[in-house]
Amino acid sequence: MNLRDKLRAVAGEKKPAAPPPETAHNDCWRRDTLRGAESLPALNAPLGDIVPLMQPGEVPAGLRPERILYLDTETTGLGGGAGTVAFEIGLGWETSEGFAIRQLVMRDYPEERWLLRETEALLSRFDAVCTFNGSTFDLPLLRSRFLMNRMDPACLDLPHIDLVHIARRVFRLRLGHCNLGRLEEVILGQPRQGDLPGSEVPQRFFTYLKTGEFGLLEEVLAHNEQDVASMCVLLRHMVRCYANPELLGHAEDLLSMGAALEHGRHAAEARRCYQLIPAGRLHAMGQLRLAANLRRSGARGDAKEVWLGMIRRREGGAQPYIELAKHYEHVERDIPAALEMTVKAIALLSEPSLQGEAVQTLRNALQYRYDRLARKAGASRKDT
Repeated sequence: MNLRDKLRAVAGEKKPAAPPPETAHNDCWRRDTLRGAESLPALNAPLGDIVPLMQPGEVPAGLRPERILYLDTETTGLGGGAGTVAFEIGLGWETSEGFAIRQLVMRDYPEERWLLRETEALLSRFDAVCTFNGSTFDLPLLRSRFLMNRMDPACLDLPHIDLVHIARRVFRLRLGHCNLGRLEEVILGQPRQGDLPGSEVPQRFFTYLKTGEFGLLEEVLAHNEQDVASMCVLLRHMVRCYANPELLGHAEDLLSMGAALEHGRHAAEARRCYQLIPAGRLHAMGQLRLAANLRRSGARGDAKEVWLGMIRRREGGAQPYIELAKHYEHVERDIPAALEMTVKAIALLSEPSLQGEAVQTLRNALQYRYDRLARKAGASRKDT
């Protein structure tokens, strides 16, 4: 055996190098925080009675505040998609001592399963889940992550209160954009100071993965904690407003809440909102909605009084005359009175300042109504 063969033999006898030990990922990071009871505004009505007014769908009968779990995620992407992961989940609930918040973080991707297990365990303790835009983002994302980890997502099937839709229905007419930060500032009077923009959250997580510096996530955790706490405050505020709409104080909000209540088939509660709208540019619109609500509810005499009141105040333009013309013709069968209201409506719409296709269409409809009523009036005179 030559030297080369001996070297080959020695090399062949060497054992392969052992792989480096794997990191054991058998848990996720968690933090528990308790905010004092003074951080929660008082409720002036049973939450279980008011939530059904605020959104369609079922909630448990007699739902109590402490039976709601507030949930918010921080993710690796803002647009969702198959590659997006919720690396942090904030969960909050009310206790006798205040508002408890538990934040869960996967320190690396293998810990995602443990983060989901902890979330599943908490969800099982509550009767409903509350989010801000969770029906579009958080819950579908979590559902997909449960499935990707071969876990049952049934824990997410709790009755769901989505505050973004509740808030938009009431405040969008006045505020336009209704993200949580805007609502905190304008509606709750609690603007954030030095908050990390949500758009920077994914990059913070990726930088943490590269560097291992967990401190990079502290601002993410602070942002998430505030989101979870604000949802509880916002829900309590909305309950107070729906129970006492006079607290709203803005015509736009009262009109919007009335429309939302009517959409949910809560006619009496909607009428209360319309009646609270103060004098101003939206008062006439509220009065027209009020009269239409009364008419649909069968209170046609009360609707008539609303239209007559609008005429006395000279508000609403031709619309109350048009509605009264319909009322006199079809309800009271008073053709002369219906004809008189139609003539007055035509006169109001004949002003030169009123132009446009919609106005012309209305003029044509009124002229057709006038001709039909005139024929009816003529036939009635012949019969007598």
